[in-house]
Amino acid sequence: MLIIPIKEGENIDKALKKYKKKFERTAVVKQLRARQHYTKKSVSRRDTIIRAAFKEKLRTQEDN
Repeated sequence: MLIIPIKEGENIDKALKKYKKKFERTAVVKQLRARQHYTKKSVSRRDTIIRAAFKEKLRTQEDN
């Protein structure tokens, strides 16, 4: 449950904006989308390895 402290006389739009930011940072939507379809552990591990290799490749290209 997300709790957003609101100050006395604070605008509702500002509070809603804070809520949206906090909701986004908790990655609830990302989790829900990931849980819609089951992915095998080996497939997810392979994806993380491929992502890490790609990021490392980008870092080495920036250094040169």
